Amino acid sequence: MKKLSFLVSLTNNETDYPKEQAAAAQQAAQRFGADLRIVYADNDSVNQSQQLLQAIQASGSRPDAIICHPVGTGLGQVAAAAAGAGIGWAVLNRQVDYLARLRRDYKVPIFGLTVDPNEMGRIQGAQLGALLPDGGLALYLEGHMLSPAARATTAGMESAKPANVQVRVIRGAWTEESGYEAVKTWLGLATSHRLPVGVFTAQNDNMAIGARRAFEHHTSDAERDRWAHVPFTGCYASSRKGREWVRQGILAASVSVPPNTGMAIEMFVRWFEEGKEPPEETTLAPVSVPALEELAGKRSRALAAGVGRDIVG
Repeated sequence: MKKLSFLVSLTNNETDYPKEQAAAAQQAAQRFGADLRIVYADNDSVNQSQQLLQAIQASGSRPDAIICHPVGTGLGQVAAAAAGAGIGWAVLNRQVDYLARLRRDYKVPIFGLTVDPNEMGRIQGAQLGALLPDGGLALYLEGHMLSPAARATTAGMESAKPANVQVRVIRGAWTEESGYEAVKTWLGLATSHRLPVGVFTAQNDNMAIGARRAFEHHTSDAERDRWAHVPFTGCYASSRKGREWVRQGILAASVSVPPNTGMAIEMFVRWFEEGKEPPEETTLAPVSVPALEELAGKRSRALAAGVGRDIVG
């Protein structure tokens, strides 16, 4: 059996989840004795398409399979080009409609491996309920307005939050710096300083940390103290930083999203070496960190002690 070669395309190399995805891919490639190349799209869908097409069209150095976490759309045309060149294709964390057609038309492994973004949002909505037991206002920082995953996560959050929790949405671009800039801009609005925000929630941990930094840098002493008592929550809870931020209390909660690049490599290896065809789609389950019951208990004790009572009413 020849040595397998994989190309992994990730959204960026700045935030923790892609870094964890890269580490998982490296560990899997080492375990199976495969060659691995990782490219980063810098959160640019056009750049990502060009990177992948260059790899597909390269003569003599094509990978056996591509594992892609798309920045924007599901890259259907790129997937078809890969399959047509005899290259396997795995799309991560994106619901796409082309898998069945490509699996029918091409004799290469083609599959999707997803952590349901809608369920991630539902967990965030439930966390808002645990942190605002009597209702209130939450400020919600989306990852990117053009990202299907961001929109699905927001929809899940809206469907699961209690009716007595209102949400104001602002928009970032996944990175810590974008979280900082989004909040800095929001604080420039006269109305922002009068809103009784009870929880700040972001669609990833890095943006939540950037947002906290902005509140520290761009508020007066009294307002800064008020924001110090507002719970901040994030998402993705990477083993690198996210879980540690929750453990330290920097974040009140997050959503654990397992990396899936390593699983994708293993599924490809089984196909190439054993002929075992992967399922068309596999969905992994996110979980709340901490568990929702534990989060609600912590918040109840904090409110009983008077912490944050001026924020949440």
